[in-house]
Amino acid sequence: MGGIEGIDFGNQKCLATKTLIVTVLGDEISALFFFGEKQRFLGIDGNNPKNLISQVKRLVGRRFSDVELQRDIKSLPYSVIEGEDGYPLICVSYLGKEEYFTPTEVMGMIFFKLKTMILKHQPLAVVNCIISIPAYFGHLERRCVLDAASIAGLSTLHLIHETTATALEYGILRPNFPERWQIAFIDISHSSLQVCITRFTKGQLKVLSHGFDRWLGGRDFDEVLLNHFSQISKASLSLRECEELKKVLSENELAPLGIEDLVIKTKDFVEICSPLLQRLKVPLEKALSDAGLRVGDVDAVQQPKTTSL
Repeated sequence: MGGIEGIDFGNQKCLATKTLIVTVLGDEISALFFFGEKQRFLGIDGNNPKNLISQVKRLVGRRFSDVELQRDIKSLPYSVIEGEDGYPLICVSYLGKEEYFTPTEVMGMIFFKLKTMILKHQPLAVVNCIISIPAYFGHLERRCVLDAASIAGLSTLHLIHETTATALEYGILRPNFPERWQIAFIDISHSSLQVCITRFTKGQLKVLSHGFDRWLGGRDFDEVLLNHFSQISKASLSLRECEELKKVLSENELAPLGIEDLVIKTKDFVEICSPLLQRLKVPLEKALSDAGLRVGDVDAVQQPKTTSL
């Protein structure tokens, strides 16, 4: 039968791991996929953005009338319409005609790709898996993930919160904790923020609380940079370039833009991101309050090595 496989499915990337998020089976693959004229390419960028599907994780289990879903849809390059049941349908050109898929069906296609990757490393009669999901997923969203796994032929043993999975990996790799060690795990992914306050003792992990903002992520900081430079320069800048600039600023006090000799300092970046940073404090403070802790009670802060992007 083999061991249990762990699946981490993000907005932009996904990966499969062996023995619950410890050993990665191959490289991360893209969570983007392309519908071509005659076949579909999972994890491959396509030339036609209207047929390149991304961020499907944000569509599952949500009604089309959801205000925040409408905000997400406006930023997508492909077409999303309302189905007869009031839930979104993804519209693509495939096999010479318009085709419509539910977000759950599309997620199932990506899971099938991950299953194929798993079977290359170890032939199994049944692929038993544990799938990580955001802490903010409700019952319907969780049900959609289970249905997508079923479409791919996966046997799902358990759904686990992404930040809990991160904490579990951390504890497995560091078995020699002090008598009590309290850690905050903070995951700022592509489009959401999750916080998990945990307590480690010898041989035990206890999750004390969760906090989240499902509408605050790395993309929001990218957009702040994009808007900032569009106001001070006529230079054309892409979101991807802003993302790279943000990464440089995380480790350096100054980042050159490479266009019109423009630069930005870390302190300036912090200033223009001030509203986002204030929002970031809300789930952090809630998680601490729910755990019955103060800032000084937290012994360490950790971020995932492979965040759910």
